[in-house]
Amino acid sequence: MSTNEPVSVHLLDREYTVGVAPDERSSLMAAAKLLDSRMREVRGSNRMAAVDRIAVLAALNLAHELQQLRDEQHARNREVERTLQDLHRKLDGALGAS
Repeated sequence: MSTNEPVSVHLLDREYTVGVAPDERSSLMAAAKLLDSRMREVRGSNRMAAVDRIAVLAALNLAHELQQLRDEQHARNREVERTLQDLHRKLDGALGAS
């Protein structure tokens, strides 16, 4: 059983401390870096924008991208399944013909 350790991340120049398992630390740091980058993109030159609004919009953009990737993966999985079914039918036909 691993215990969480506190890790500090910076988002829009604000520090947040979160608990994370030691083997997930680098992944968390990469996620924080991505979120910080997206929040800065959303904020743009408007330095007065509310941080909570920036965070929500950045999260919505990331969630939308994630959903698109899931949809693409689902479509690929369906295509692979169709291809495997076709191959099974051909193999069954070939084995039945001999």
